[in-house]
Amino acid sequence: MEAEDISPLEAAKRELLEETGYASEHFLETGILSPNSANHSNITHCFLATDVEYVANSNLDSTEQINVVLLPLEKVIELISNGGILQALHVCSLFFALQKLSKVQL
Repeated sequence: MEAEDISPLEAAKRELLEETGYASEHFLETGILSPNSANHSNITHCFLATDVEYVANSNLDSTEQINVVLLPLEKVIELISNGGILQALHVCSLFFALQKLSKVQL
């Protein structure tokens, strides 16, 4: 979150637009994670945006390099299963989203 963000939801909306050019009015908070509670106090709020639309060019910081790749959900699940997506926070966030979409049941 940035200092001007009034909530994790507003931060998620801003980040989605800035980093991808996509926007939505339909966000669902799917979970909260502690990336490394042994030595950090930060919290990650995970959101699922649905009915997204491309509305603008991305607005990246000078240190960011992002390539937006659109994939069918089945391909995302395959990438997670085969180690194609390795970053722990990304995998956890995707797990939460899949659970909300009833693609994973506990």
